[in-house]
Amino acid sequence: MIEKMKKFTFLVTDREYESFIETIRELGVVHVTQLQQGATSTELQEAIYLERRYSTALDFLKIYGKKYALKLGVQTPEYDTPLSLLEKVEGLQAQENALLHEEDELKKEFEMLDPWGDFSPEKVQNLAETIGMEIHFYRCTSKRFKAEWLDQFFAVPVNEYDKKTYFVTFSETRPEIQAEHLTLPQKSLSQVHAEIGEVKKQKFMVRQQMSAVANSLLPVLEAGRVEVENEISFTKVHLSSEKTCGDVLHLMLGWVRADSTAPLTEYLDREHIYYEMEDPAFEDDVPVHITNGRFSSLFEPILKMYSLPNYNDLDPTQFFAPFFMLFFGLCMGDAGYGLLILLVGLILARKPAEDMKGYGKLAMWLGGATIVCGLATGTVFGIDLTQQDWAFIQPIKPFFLNDNGVGPIFGYSPMMVLSVIIGLVQVILGMILKGCKAARNYGWPYAVGTFSWVVALLGAIVLYGLPACGVELAAWIRYILFGIIGISALGIFLYNNPASYKKPALGVLSNIGGGVWETYGMATGLLGDLLSYIRLFALGLTGGVLGGVFNTLALDMTADFPLWARILVMVLILLLGHGITFALSMISAFVHPMRLTFVEFFKNADFTGGGKPYDPLRKIK
Repeated sequence: MIEKMKKFTFLVTDREYESFIETIRELGVVHVTQLQQGATSTELQEAIYLERRYSTALDFLKIYGKKYALKLGVQTPEYDTPLSLLEKVEGLQAQENALLHEEDELKKEFEMLDPWGDFSPEKVQNLAETIGMEIHFYRCTSKRFKAEWLDQFFAVPVNEYDKKTYFVTFSETRPEIQAEHLTLPQKSLSQVHAEIGEVKKQKFMVRQQMSAVANSLLPVLEAGRVEVENEISFTKVHLSSEKTCGDVLHLMLGWVRADSTAPLTEYLDREHIYYEMEDPAFEDDVPVHITNGRFSSLFEPILKMYSLPNYNDLDPTQFFAPFFMLFFGLCMGDAGYGLLILLVGLILARKPAEDMKGYGKLAMWLGGATIVCGLATGTVFGIDLTQQDWAFIQPIKPFFLNDNGVGPIFGYSPMMVLSVIIGLVQVILGMILKGCKAARNYGWPYAVGTFSWVVALLGAIVLYGLPACGVELAAWIRYILFGIIGISALGIFLYNNPASYKKPALGVLSNIGGGVWETYGMATGLLGDLLSYIRLFALGLTGGVLGGVFNTLALDMTADFPLWARILVMVLILLLGHGITFALSMISAFVHPMRLTFVEFFKNADFTGGGKPYDPLRKIK
């Protein structure tokens, strides 16, 4: 449900302005509208940058504290203010990055020197000067090393490592041979090894200081971030007012939930601050706050992945939530997988974080729906229950919704027919919501065309659907239904655009033309929408088939194995196969229900979206 809002206009004097802002921050109910669009200031930019620095440091330290253990006796860095602590943390982070880079470079030097052994570069240089020749270092694959290099360039093999020959040459100039010429660091192997040890020691000390901060000083950085966030909100409020009347009055607009206006109006009346409170106009850009029950609220994150409703929309959450849960269960289509999802949801629901609790409860509902749908179709971990001879299954085999249970309906799989019926129900529900939205926003005449289509479709379903199912209708019932459809046709073709009747000469023709166009769109669009719901049947069938294939592989491929080997290989095949099937089914079970919701349902419900969240100015504590 979208909460009702009230629009407030404030006029505040310079003398009262600071205390006014501080009070509405304490009340925490006013969403301030920024009047100076695009306005900013140097102070605001600096505060936003500082807040990002705090957030980055906090995110890094929270991960860091879990990754590295703190040794006893390590002292925390000294600091005077949260900002000075932040600077120390950033300095330690930069120091760690520099040490990591230095360590990587030293490791590369070590890897380059290791095949040559521990020698002194200075002695090699002295030797070259003494004999008056250049000494060059090469490597090549052992197969490409040529024996004539020994005499031609005085090549001396030093080591053979990883199927490569490392050798040096003595010559007056650099020889041109088919080998990789190496430029070695001017350090000995032992010297590089010692430097690596020193860098690791420094890195350990830096990490210990970081761990000390992560384990004991996070509240200080949190306090600093909160202080900056309050400064940002205060600065934004200054940019959200305009001076008027010779720059002595501040004009400000704000939005307050209709059920939260009492504390604000009491303060304004007490302090004799001028204000106006009114209902939003249709064209106003009103912030949105949605409130749903314990079940529907679990699906709000899915709605927000698309968009918040705008203030003139109907909140679709409570209407698509049951369908999304059912769609998920049909796409997964396996009671065993549903049990796994339910167990994961139970674990997440016990986590202290509120977000995790919400996701855990959502997983429990989705897992429960999957169990129900899986049992209805007779599939548990890829096992088709209709093919089993278990005694307790026999009485319920005819009721499974598959070709071996209930059997084909109108020549089609029962799950395919059920998917189309569910789609038809959701599409008609969307059309009803579209009519309700039009009636609320523009008046009931603008809903006549939409509700006429709903009545016509429902009448046609009863008139032609029941006889197809073997239910004969009396003649008088058929005549009544024909009459209802005919009256609906009048609404479709003569009253689909009431605004056109402001010009009577064109009103009828405009509505007839609009009705013909809507009929064409309904004939093509409705069929396409309903066919989209067949994916529920297809995806559920695919998951069950894949699971069954891996079950068969596990049994058939290990038939001749010894018992202990058969059990081991079967477990590996089943874990790998069902793991792949479960992962693919989970992706499909989220993506395709969202597609059906965001495209088919939202289109037929005329859901516009684009709402901005209600974010009242408040003092962060």
